[in-house]
Amino acid sequence: MTEFLKHLPWVYLLSLNVIEFFAMYIDKQRARRRKWRIPESNLLFIGVIGGGAGGLLAQQLFHHKTRKLRFYFAFIFGTLVAIAIIYFSYKR
Repeated sequence: MTEFLKHLPWVYLLSLNVIEFFAMYIDKQRARRRKWRIPESNLLFIGVIGGGAGGLLAQQLFHHKTRKLRFYFAFIFGTLVAIAIIYFSYKR
């Protein structure tokens, strides 16, 4: 059980980044087809709580939300949150 808890921050961050990456991909595809989109607030929220690296990668690969600075800064902040989570999980 404690072994699982030791890896929980990694599982959390990996999950968030994968979700953010695919959410950006899906939103880009829907934008091209002029269909219902994923709300920007959802993309930003996932990015800020630790999914920033996935968001930054998706921005570059899919050229999605690259003109909106709030996404760039939210994803940078989320990446810093992820680094802090990893740092403090190993500091214990």
